[in-house]
Amino acid sequence: MKPKVLIPVLALSLLFIMGVYFLTNPSYEKSIKAKYYYETGDYKEAYSLAKEAFSLDIYNRMAATVMTQSQTSLKYVHYIEDAKKYMKTIHEIAQHESISDADKAKIKLICKIMLSSYIKLAPSVITDDKLVKESAIYHEKFEKLLEKVNRN
Repeated sequence: MKPKVLIPVLALSLLFIMGVYFLTNPSYEKSIKAKYYYETGDYKEAYSLAKEAFSLDIYNRMAATVMTQSQTSLKYVHYIEDAKKYMKTIHEIAQHESISDADKAKIKLICKIMLSSYIKLAPSVITDDKLVKESAIYHEKFEKLLEKVNRN
């Protein structure tokens, strides 16, 4: 064979062998599934699979990345879930004709908790923008609410 043909054939063969290894290695197989679940927004399943893949092969960078990103995304999901729950509680308190000092203190405490929780969130380049934006919206709402409660 001529060198012009030999080099591309060798390169393609090497890529084929790498692809087969990548798809048949259990660690990489799980990390591909984890990446799929991460991309579809199922961060719990993505974290679980990535953790399994990483435990099978600690040098699997894809598993490590998906595991870290899923963990970060889960923090955002938990923050948003808590924010929704607390907003519902605050809305129920606001339905009363008069808001007692104890209720104001409760609202103030909830706002402070959510504001300090937001500071602990650390987005990365591949964190879902929807999660980042939604958490920022709730953060802003809690800031305004705390400001309003402090004025009264």
